[in-house]
Amino acid sequence: MSLPPLLANRLSVPVVGSPLFIISNPDLVLAQCKAGIVGSFPALNARPSGVLEQWLERITTELAEYNAQHPDKPAAPFAVNQIVHKSNARLEEDMALCAKYKVPIIITSLGAREEVNHAVHDWGGIVLHDVINNTFARKAIQKGADGLIAVAAGAGGHAGVLSPFALIHDIREWFDGPLLLSGAISTGDAVLAAQAAGADLAYVGSAFIATEEANATEAYKQMIVDSGASDIVYTNLFTGVHGNYLRQSIVNSGLDPDNLPVSDPTAMNFGADRQRPKAWKEIWGAGQGVGAVKRVVPAAELVARLRTEYQQARARLRLDTATAGAH
Repeated sequence: MSLPPLLANRLSVPVVGSPLFIISNPDLVLAQCKAGIVGSFPALNARPSGVLEQWLERITTELAEYNAQHPDKPAAPFAVNQIVHKSNARLEEDMALCAKYKVPIIITSLGAREEVNHAVHDWGGIVLHDVINNTFARKAIQKGADGLIAVAAGAGGHAGVLSPFALIHDIREWFDGPLLLSGAISTGDAVLAAQAAGADLAYVGSAFIATEEANATEAYKQMIVDSGASDIVYTNLFTGVHGNYLRQSIVNSGLDPDNLPVSDPTAMNFGADRQRPKAWKEIWGAGQGVGAVKRVVPAAELVARLRTEYQQARARLRLDTATAGAH
């Protein structure tokens, strides 16, 4: 297992902040990168499409200035998430802007496309593709992705159903490249556990919803703080793709979270059908790791907590190993 130079020795803690639909914005991305983790955002968050160039210009400029001022401790690189499903009419235009600004990392979702991977490699970037099973993982690598994001059970948004241990094991049997793990990771202990299971990096999303920089309503942030693992509902009703959502947001929309109908899996409407509430505006996504989120904090403070917990977990493990060896 090895990380590309772009990521090796560039992170204060082995974490990538996942792209949060609507939530992630330049303020959050910049705070994450300056704190030492990869910050990311979905290209579709920049609306209308012309706003994407403004975001990319700001992020690249501010990170370059920060790195010039902190040559001994530069910021982590940033990433842009591209939905490569045929429903994304903006893909070609958005990819052209990513090429213009030489975005270092592209995260692809909902399909794997060779031409997208080739385009990223042409400007010197890398592609990480998110997958929910081993079949999709193999297809992504065959089509030229550089690394994989294993989206396991408990992850926020469009999540899989496999145990992280099983999913990581299946992938590691044949793939020794960059591998990230997503699924209920909100503590430094969980970051270390992800590495122990075979991942290189942890993919953390839901905890960053409850940060000051996140583009979420105060009610959404507080619901993250107030919720636990049992408050997460897994359904495909709202987008046609199964995902995890906050129970109380479903209740607030007048629906019974314990008796939700099954949606047409070919819908992929992301809330376009007004017969049902909009994900992610009215129905709020989150993963099972929300129980570790106790208050709304600046993103840098969250990263600092993860780093401290990670270092403490590593120290405990070394101590336990040494103690066991002494017997």
